[in-house]
Amino acid sequence: MRVIICGAGQVGYGIAERLAAEKNDVSIIDTSPDLIQTVRDALDVRGFVGHGAHPDVLEKAGAEQADMIIAVTFYDEVNIVACEVAHALFNVPMKIARLRAQAYLQPHYQDLFSREHLPIDVIISPEVEVGEMVLRRIALPGAMDVMRFADDKIAAVAIECLEDCPVINTPLGQLSQLFPDLPATVVGVSRAGKLFIPHSADQLFVGDIAYVVTTRDQVRRTMGLFGHEEQEATRIVIAGGGNIGLFVARTIEQKQARTKIKIIESSRDRAVAVADSLRRTVVLHGSALDQRLLMEADIHDAELMVALTNNDQVNILSSVMAKRLGCKSNLALINNPSFLDITKTVGIDATLNPGSVTVSRVLQHVRRGRIRAVQSLQRGGAEVIEAEALETSPLVGVPLRDLDLPDGMRIGAVYRDGGVIKPSGSLRIKAKDRVVIFALEKAVKQVEQMFRVSLEFF
Repeated sequence: MRVIICGAGQVGYGIAERLAAEKNDVSIIDTSPDLIQTVRDALDVRGFVGHGAHPDVLEKAGAEQADMIIAVTFYDEVNIVACEVAHALFNVPMKIARLRAQAYLQPHYQDLFSREHLPIDVIISPEVEVGEMVLRRIALPGAMDVMRFADDKIAAVAIECLEDCPVINTPLGQLSQLFPDLPATVVGVSRAGKLFIPHSADQLFVGDIAYVVTTRDQVRRTMGLFGHEEQEATRIVIAGGGNIGLFVARTIEQKQARTKIKIIESSRDRAVAVADSLRRTVVLHGSALDQRLLMEADIHDAELMVALTNNDQVNILSSVMAKRLGCKSNLALINNPSFLDITKTVGIDATLNPGSVTVSRVLQHVRRGRIRAVQSLQRGGAEVIEAEALETSPLVGVPLRDLDLPDGMRIGAVYRDGGVIKPSGSLRIKAKDRVVIFALEKAVKQVEQMFRVSLEFF
């Protein structure tokens, strides 16, 4: 696939890194010579210094032959115009744009990006995507990651195995025997930084991160099985009143009347605007690193600190300070991937990386075949994929025990006619089933092939 990426920042670089690793033909454009030089030195891509919305720059980057343009510069208007130029002059089939301003995303403006007006096929809003992920983490404390699939009927959760985890040192095959009515499948394990697909004889150890696929209504029971029975926080302090913080607070106000929220915002004008936008949330003006302000926010009585500022250092340090002042747990937004490796050692319970959220949304449209959703894990080490089975798929009609599946994949659940089926050796997948799969990086291409239309069908 020939792809043009406009913007070589952290998100653009992350997308280019993934696509180049999968042998796609990638060109990346940015106005910064330094960023383009960094990309050229590190990745097997072509870099162009210039404005991503200018026709001559797009032409040099190969827009006439491009299958897709992904516009993820810092400026919404540049992203919009880049997609418009790619459509009008070069007829690029797929156009993806990242938009930050919520004004573009209002429901009554939904026709703005139609083919007749501004022809953008996919709009990615990092603020909304990350905000929804924050809300899922808040709703399911104890989970290191929460992913939803199949019309929100299937959940995939990452669970850390602590010392009091009831299922450690127990062969995974025994879990199905001990809990036959629990539709949960351990599809992947991360141990000492290495991801692998477990077999029935494998055991979980302290420190492992287990990736478990289950039904939405059985998530809490599954978490309890792994020793995580934390209660949902009802007293929350949010550092950062930007778009994400405001989105989270407003949603909680609308849906959880008993939850008390306090926001700390460093900009006085923004603090006033956020306070005017919310009804029950207390907004404090100042730095989240100010211990006196944290005490004023009753951090010692809070159950959760959510750090959502634009500054990674502020998010990390304020989260650490909050716990030392008595807050029970914390969740920090981390933009720089290099910081993710140290968060556990300094006392961060959970992190969110906006770049990985955006990359996952892009991959959903890059993947070939009937792919409905993709969630990238551990910097591309694995993906959880929801795909629709076609009549020509080699998965259809054969008992799972008789399928020659790649070593690097595991089926976690099947969604059929509004119900969720736990995979077993006798299960036969039918056409139009939606299958949730955990796939290591080496097996992703094979998974794609399983859900593509075969030429022999025609």
